[in-house]
Amino acid sequence: MARPIPSQSYRTLAVETASPGRLILMLFDGAVRFLGAAEAGFELEELRERNEAINNNLVRVQNIVTELQRSLDLQQGGEFARNMYALYDFMGTQIMEANIRKDVEPVKIVTCLLGEIRDAWLEMLEKTPEGNPELTHFSGTA
Repeated sequence: MARPIPSQSYRTLAVETASPGRLILMLFDGAVRFLGAAEAGFELEELRERNEAINNNLVRVQNIVTELQRSLDLQQGGEFARNMYALYDFMGTQIMEANIRKDVEPVKIVTCLLGEIRDAWLEMLEKTPEGNPELTHFSGTA
């Protein structure tokens, strides 16, 4: 029987016990972390290792951006949710372009955008009690 890895157990517990608002924050944090790893991949000299680092991390970011986009409630979120949907769509296109062309500039653009949204989301979480019904479901604010 394999022993559980403590960091994986901690991560699993953190995800299972997090509020929906905190789960969104975790997605932002993961995306920013993977963007950083992809950007670092551009510095690698060995071509295969470089391409794998870029591709693997950008695919992870793409998956997270897709999940953030899916979490939007376009019916209740109104214009804000539609604008966020379009912004996530733009980010997805930038990530895909960065991966296809192996160009770091789109990665920097998405890093900046996601970083700003992540910081605003954290500020909102800190100002709003976790028990607030607005944060207990995925409305149009992710």
